[in-house]
Amino acid sequence: MSETRGRIVSATTELFRSQGFNHTSLKQVTAQAGAPTGSIYHFFPGGKNELGAAVVRESGAAYQALFEVMADEADDIVDAVGGFFDGAAEVLEQTDFIDICPIGNVAREVANTHEPIRLATVDVFAGWTAALADRLARAGLNADDAGGLADTVISALEGGFMLARARRSCDGLRATGAHMRRLVEAALAGDLE
Repeated sequence: MSETRGRIVSATTELFRSQGFNHTSLKQVTAQAGAPTGSIYHFFPGGKNELGAAVVRESGAAYQALFEVMADEADDIVDAVGGFFDGAAEVLEQTDFIDICPIGNVAREVANTHEPIRLATVDVFAGWTAALADRLARAGLNADDAGGLADTVISALEGGFMLARARRSCDGLRATGAHMRRLVEAALAGDLE
């Protein structure tokens, strides 16, 4: 990836986190990236939609890699799930509730208006769900239960971001993380029938 393209993607990711897709202009992107306006169309001939889809996919891959690192470093999948919620809460508090997940932020905005970007968010969420489901299956859950539980955890995390930002408090996000930790623990113990 060229340095200029990387700066454009990075700047767009930051803008999507703080203000979403619809409120991010290409002029803001180039200003924040320190790149000439024409460079966006050089790297993303489809303009804002192509840039948006690329940002969603690349950001999603980065978050998935972060989860994999956290899961590798955690004692078990229960602690990894709880740690992801706790880490998200810390970031939100440190950034005054600005730095939320850009994937969920963009998905809420474009689901009915920008099909290529919506499809990118679907792919990212599918990748996250598969990664978590794989970890849950390796911990002992059958594939169906692992997939359903992974969907539940991802849904709870994304909903937690939204509520935390609206409430300007991470209490609910942390409580949700504690519940997800207990839910994963109960599922692994076979206590969810």
